[in-house]
Amino acid sequence: MAGNRTFTMIKPDAVEKGHIGGILEQITASGFKIVALKMTQMTQADAEEFYAIHKERPFFGELVEFMTRGPIVSAVLEKENAVEDFRTLIGATNPEDAAEGTIRKKYAESVGENAVHGSDSDENAQIEAAFHFSGREIF
Repeated sequence: MAGNRTFTMIKPDAVEKGHIGGILEQITASGFKIVALKMTQMTQADAEEFYAIHKERPFFGELVEFMTRGPIVSAVLEKENAVEDFRTLIGATNPEDAAEGTIRKKYAESVGENAVHGSDSDENAQIEAAFHFSGREIF
């Protein structure tokens, strides 16, 4: 998977606002192939485990609460240089700093409600994809 696959989640804020279709369209129009896709809702335990790296940060509780408040859409994406290209496509964490045309510029409200997650490394893409999908769900 390294190098040509990444993991993303459309977060509860974007799902609530009906942006699933627009975000998926932008992803595929940018050359990514969707090789796994599902809608689910994270439990508190799921969110605490997925974001464990942030456990000691002051925003951890708010992050867990936000990520469990409604459904998410998880996906594994395939493209050459997937992680870096997807990070460019989603834009800066703060939508005010995101480049025009990026997913976060279009769909995010704030740093805390920033519409999408994108893996930050090939290693994390593999870990995050395995957290959300079994091997038989990735094509």
